[in-house]
Amino acid sequence: MNTPAQPAVSAGPAPDTATARATATELEIRFPGGPVLLRPASLTVEAGRITALTGASGSGKTTLLRALLGHLPEGAAVTGGTLTVLGHDPMTLGPEELARLRRTRLAYVGQDPGSALNPRMKVRDLVAETAPGRPDRAAVLELLREVRLPADGGLPERRPTALSGGQQRRVALARALAREPDILLLDEPTAGLDEALREEMADLLRRLVAGHDLAIVMACHDPELVAACADHTVHLTAPTAPASGTTARRAGPEPTAPHENATCAEGLAARAVHVSYRHRGQTQQALTGVDFTARPGSRTAIVGPSGSGKTTLLRVLAGLHRADAAVLTLDGASLAYTARKRPSTHQRRIQLVPQNPLDALNPSRTVGAQLDRPLRLHTALGARARSVRTGELLQQVGLPADFTSRYPTELSGGQRQRVSIARALATGPDILLCDEITSALDPETATSVMDLLARLNGEQGMTLVLVSHELHLVTAYTDTVHLLDEGRLVAHGPTRELLPGG
Repeated sequence: MNTPAQPAVSAGPAPDTATARATATELEIRFPGGPVLLRPASLTVEAGRITALTGASGSGKTTLLRALLGHLPEGAAVTGGTLTVLGHDPMTLGPEELARLRRTRLAYVGQDPGSALNPRMKVRDLVAETAPGRPDRAAVLELLREVRLPADGGLPERRPTALSGGQQRRVALARALAREPDILLLDEPTAGLDEALREEMADLLRRLVAGHDLAIVMACHDPELVAACADHTVHLTAPTAPASGTTARRAGPEPTAPHENATCAEGLAARAVHVSYRHRGQTQQALTGVDFTARPGSRTAIVGPSGSGKTTLLRVLAGLHRADAAVLTLDGASLAYTARKRPSTHQRRIQLVPQNPLDALNPSRTVGAQLDRPLRLHTALGARARSVRTGELLQQVGLPADFTSRYPTELSGGQRQRVSIARALATGPDILLCDEITSALDPETATSVMDLLARLNGEQGMTLVLVSHELHLVTAYTDTVHLLDEGRLVAHGPTRELLPGG
């Protein structure tokens, strides 16, 4: 149901419009005749200042960033207000002028930075690619150090697929800085980073605006980052009221014991997992002898610093990354290394929600079509029953049923993540592998999604395996935890013993 339009709320000292690098005044964006993407919003962007865009998932934070870049979703249009970026209205520039502006004066790091990195290129070449001229190796390594990435140890020679999500994000930031922009646009800059790196990010952004004469605009769900480094905050409100189907709670439910049917079964297990990457004839270990167990009906977390191997382990369990060596079992039976060699029952029972929802969603197909496909493959439902079930799945994750007609590019990052979760739930899995699924969600929506998964765990005995840097969610929603560091399992046991403070 539509709610009355309200202006965006600003906080912090008022910026000086006379020295602004970008301004938006009562800017409204929507699909003509369709949904509103951004309610009327105003902001002023100045050099040496960080502007934070806050608000619930779907409130238009990413849309506003893309408007500043002159790159709205296909079919979307400015339907009210004005926008000026570095002396231009990006919506009226020709293709060549807009491309020149983006190449020389604007830089954007999206919510899914890994999807923008060429998987065939090495890190050092990815960073050098965007710089004016051809920077020498020393300049590239200095940029990597500036974003807190090691310049030695082989990382500059790796390809994106050999990096963690947090490392990919920092490589994308280094690429953006190499461009020497006037305005840096960041979409959820701390998503996928561990607590220590999130704290470093605030200091890094403050140093960047001072040392590079930058203006930074960031869309952010991280209130601690906003408080630590933002000079000015613009709070956006969602165009529609929250859909029914989930109820957010302030604290997570008490983790329960494994489901009563789990007493005689082993669940999902991995023994002595070894994964390595090769670069210039050298072998680098991503996982070394890691053991993992998730009993049926349990809620198990995998935590550790960025780059410790959490996502690699999850992809091994999902059959999406072949281990060099391992013993994988499901309820005591052998589990094939790769998903394509697993029987359909195993494929249905184990589902992955990836850190980047675009890894699971086809941008050329509607949300409804993408939820319908697993229902056709893994259930006996007829067309009408599948249509009803699709609407139910969307409502389960807090999205309106009429989202079935939308495409992924018409959704915010948080909305795409919830569609990705709904797609994984469509098969009725026994085991749900979740890779940083709350990193793109606002705190209320994150709690709502975790409440949903906890309810499915309690009512249906669905096993949850959660990779997360959000330790307060880990302690609230899991009963056991695996701690990884530098590709090794350093501890495994009850969550409240190993992470007592959250």
